Amino acid sequence: MDFTEDPDHALIRQSIARLCEAFDDEYWSRCDSEHRFPWEFYRALAEGGWIGIAMPEEYGGSGRGINEAAIVLEEVAASGAAMNGASAIHLSIFGMHPVVRHGSETMRREYLPPVARGDLHVAFGVTEPDAGADTTRIRTFARREGDHYIVRGRKVWTSKALESDRVLLLVRTTPLEQCRRKTDGMTLLLAPLKRPEVRISPIDKLGRNAVASCEVVYDDLPVPVADLVGEEGRGFHYLLDGLNAERILIASEALGIGRAALRRAVRYAKDRVVFGRPIGQNQAIAFPLAEARTRLDAAELMIRKAASLLDQGKPCGTEANMAKWLAADAAFQTADQAVQTHGGFGYACEYHVERYWRESRIMRIAPISQEMIMNYVSEHVLGLPRSY
Repeated sequence: MDFTEDPDHALIRQSIARLCEAFDDEYWSRCDSEHRFPWEFYRALAEGGWIGIAMPEEYGGSGRGINEAAIVLEEVAASGAAMNGASAIHLSIFGMHPVVRHGSETMRREYLPPVARGDLHVAFGVTEPDAGADTTRIRTFARREGDHYIVRGRKVWTSKALESDRVLLLVRTTPLEQCRRKTDGMTLLLAPLKRPEVRISPIDKLGRNAVASCEVVYDDLPVPVADLVGEEGRGFHYLLDGLNAERILIASEALGIGRAALRRAVRYAKDRVVFGRPIGQNQAIAFPLAEARTRLDAAELMIRKAASLLDQGKPCGTEANMAKWLAADAAFQTADQAVQTHGGFGYACEYHVERYWRESRIMRIAPISQEMIMNYVSEHVLGLPRSY
């Protein structure tokens, strides 16, 4: 196995790091505290052609793989942008994967190029108040009336809903009790968001406040049948196509946050002098930071393995899930240790590690919890009985 870094990958890292230099920790702190979407950053990424890195070339993208997309998101997060930066571009980079794979050619030609250019924002609407990990329990329903679907229901945690023109919306078109399998009867629509039938309300939350997470209520929203992704009733299966890639990208973002937190912590440990010597000279400070670096590097290896398998078209469910678990765990532990290393100043906003801590915490919950990943490993890797 050759661990030599691909020259193209090294160039991507250098280019993103250089671009992100214009957006320092103070920029991200302001965006977060003001709950302001980082438009300047987003436009810089779009102008550089990075938004379409994983989009097919025939639709205006660069046609690269998950490896390259993961590197972009890792470097963005590692710059200090953390989740505020990564979430601003995550959905644009990969959120349209169901349309790439299953949308009509007309839909692809209409929507993919403006997404790749950064002109069209698309949100993702799946989670509901009473249907989190159990997606089959969603209640948002779309009834067919002529050449339109009429959508009624409520979604939560829809990121970028305020900025987006469209939403990839998972709805039921057949009631659950009428389906042979509980995963049947769900349909994916590329629905309009800026309509009077849609009400969007930001959710107050712990962190990542530059990118709002919203409750979205659909009150008889008309959606043209032409905006159906693939076949009616197959929406859940279309989502499954992108789950491994999503886990890899989220893992890469977590890895980036861990790198940023460790960089800050090490710098402080070298500079902060107590009892006549740098605190980093004390093993109680040094060893946890060394462990954090070890955990981050181990997570990176699993991310690279998972991404390589996916780009080769090989099965990677185990690796993708493990990568997300390892990276989320390592990132949070590192951010927590960064706060501890700073002592009381770790609680102060000016040192930024509290922001990394807040933004790394969500990685252990979303888009899939650590516990659900353990369910996957227990059942599909160890062969133990399903627990739910």
